[in-house]
Amino acid sequence: MAKESTKRKASKKTTSENPTASPEELLQHYNDMLLIRRFEEKAGQLYGMGLIAGFCHLYIGQEAVVVGMQAAAKEGDSVVTSYRDHGHMLATGMEAKGVMAELTGRRTGYSKGKGGSMHMFSREKNFFGGHGIVGAQVPIGTGLAFAHKYKEDGGVCMAYFGDGASNQGQVFESFNMAALWKLPVVYVIENNRYGMGTSVKRASSNEELFSRGGAFGIPGVSVDGMDVLAVKEAGAKALEHARSGKGPYILGMQTYRYRGHSMSDPAKYRSREEVSKVRSERDPVDRVRQYILDANAADEDALKKIDADVKAVVSEAAEYAQQSPEPDLSELYTDILVEA
Repeated sequence: MAKESTKRKASKKTTSENPTASPEELLQHYNDMLLIRRFEEKAGQLYGMGLIAGFCHLYIGQEAVVVGMQAAAKEGDSVVTSYRDHGHMLATGMEAKGVMAELTGRRTGYSKGKGGSMHMFSREKNFFGGHGIVGAQVPIGTGLAFAHKYKEDGGVCMAYFGDGASNQGQVFESFNMAALWKLPVVYVIENNRYGMGTSVKRASSNEELFSRGGAFGIPGVSVDGMDVLAVKEAGAKALEHARSGKGPYILGMQTYRYRGHSMSDPAKYRSREEVSKVRSERDPVDRVRQYILDANAADEDALKKIDADVKAVVSEAAEYAQQSPEPDLSELYTDILVEA
């Protein structure tokens, strides 16, 4: 394994003094991250009103990871992730209206109201779910990478999973297969510090989760997952590695979720001071906002307008979802069999 630094070397060139993005790119990153943040806040409100049933896992705090990776991706690349998936859907270009409609179980949702928060897909955007079983998306992502290689379409699969899922046996089986066949897959570990309510310090003997691919010869690196520019830089390197035929790559995103594991989790396993400290010192949206101001890419008024526009999109999505019809009972018998 090519030894790589565990000191977040991918972020060393992404300070406001030496940005690696144009003003237009910075503004796009800000818009995309803010859309996820406001969408998730609205989803939390709708859940509290009883309009979203079942489980609902919010992505607030982790926005830089998926936005940075998508900024580095190319058309034709595929995405698969876990149940904390709304941000990934929006980042791949799925419409806020369709995502919110699915969350509320409406016919106009991406899975016709039958998938809910954890199970919606978009073949058009190469988004293959949302998966409710911990770690199950990793072998699926490995299979998607096999399909890219078999078809010779130049695509790479980005398979996202968390620190909790990193202890699952199927993850290591996938690592072995991907390395053996040099599959074009980037494993993105979103280490938000807590697998459900258990700190990664209590669950893992080695907290540098990206290094676990070393046994299979898979290179990896730790990345500041709260910095969209650091993520983009590291993502570009990893994707190029996989795309060039060198096989899989692992990115250990050091990120943080502000809300509980799901909407039913009061998060009593950590202090309010811990969350407030991260939010005040490392918030990913605030960081890219500061990049914009430091680069004179936009002023405060322009940023306020972006926020207002994003809120309008989210409000429209919520209204659309609530006005959309629920699926007919006959839908229970559709989409359950594919004849090949």
